[in-house]
Amino acid sequence: MPTILWLTDWSDMNSTLDSLALLGLGISSFVLITGCANMLLMAALWGLYMSLVNVGHVWYSFGWESQLLETGFLGIFLCPLWTLSRLPQHTPTSRIVLWGFRWLIFRIMFGAGLIKIRGDRCWRDLTCMDFHYETQPVPNPLAYYLHHSPWWFHRFETLSTHFIELLVPFFLFLGRRACIIHGALQILFQAILIVSGNLSFLNWLTMVPSLACFDDATLGFLFPSGPGSLKDRVLQMQREIRGARPKPRFGSVVRRAANVSLGILLAWLSVPVVLNLLSPIQVMNTHFNSLHIVNTYGAFGSISKERTEVILQGTASPSASAPDAVWEDYEFKCKPGDPSRRPCLISPYHYRLDWLMWFASFQTYEHNDWILHLAGKLLASDAEALSLLAHNPFASRPPPRWVRGEHYRYKFSRPGGRHATEGKWWVRKRIGAYFPPLSLEELRPYFRDRGWPLPQPL
Repeated sequence: MPTILWLTDWSDMNSTLDSLALLGLGISSFVLITGCANMLLMAALWGLYMSLVNVGHVWYSFGWESQLLETGFLGIFLCPLWTLSRLPQHTPTSRIVLWGFRWLIFRIMFGAGLIKIRGDRCWRDLTCMDFHYETQPVPNPLAYYLHHSPWWFHRFETLSTHFIELLVPFFLFLGRRACIIHGALQILFQAILIVSGNLSFLNWLTMVPSLACFDDATLGFLFPSGPGSLKDRVLQMQREIRGARPKPRFGSVVRRAANVSLGILLAWLSVPVVLNLLSPIQVMNTHFNSLHIVNTYGAFGSISKERTEVILQGTASPSASAPDAVWEDYEFKCKPGDPSRRPCLISPYHYRLDWLMWFASFQTYEHNDWILHLAGKLLASDAEALSLLAHNPFASRPPPRWVRGEHYRYKFSRPGGRHATEGKWWVRKRIGAYFPPLSLEELRPYFRDRGWPLPQPL
């Protein structure tokens, strides 16, 4: 697993991780503010993020981590070797890089379409959208109202999804106009997904390779005209290139060689990806190399038909089984908990813990040992763990003596119904225990067996 962390001091890993993140933030802020980038800066950003992804384990196991790395890797080759200029000369955009981005958006969308058709039956009988808005990882306020749309609207949504993901990707290969239509439809589709759910930065990121579908003539109206304007300078550069054959520069030669090497690399690494797309046992969101350069993608191959949530609770009672024990809920920043709390709106931000709690609700705590690690942190009122939550019922009080996980079934309340008039967005019903009441002392051997330091109460 290639990562810069192999070369760093492991004695203070928190500071090391913070340093990598701050360095990446500094470089990307420079690129964003100045509008200048070169291959060296873009390669540094890609290497820094890859270093985090390759050690992030379950916390960086989401498909868009690999998608961001592949997008960033292609972005390296859009830039001059070392020149820093908002409009660098002698560095025309390589067709290889443009087709690299187009190949990326084709795999993202077509892979997502295939995994649906081959996956859950509800995609074939057009009923998946009856459940999606309610059961998606982190619903937003609009999802509440979309869930209650008429049945025919949900059928239309599902058919439109199949059209966008299975047919529209082939527009890329049908000439300029079809390619432009492809780009416009994909960006519109991603915008709809953004406003209807909190899918992290996935949809924002998926818009990026779609930009490769538009040429200068298509995007020209976005930029000012007139003498000295950006559009005027680009036209002048194009006239100079047509009028004379510029003498090859060292940086240009290196960049051209890098682009040809990129094309060969992408073709070679695409072989297992294409075989996976053609396979009846297609897998999604998988990388076939540790550099995350050419990956396979997909989303929502199966749709949950009901929503379940794990609710973490604590009590200060000396006995967890006492009838008078008062159990109080911990609230997360975005995932459903209190039925009266309005669904959040956080895209493109990514609350990783909230997402993992959604995945954990489909399994048992034995499959997610990190959730007991979190329980131990809560028993000690660990400040870093509590910073990931929205509400700590034991704030300004001693830590809880016991923490447990309860399993609930959640459904959106019906607009105008009794629960909605009471101000509740959700209706929930207890299923049973997710994990039993645990004390810090009972977790001691569990932590020791895994080599985890036992949290100490403050």
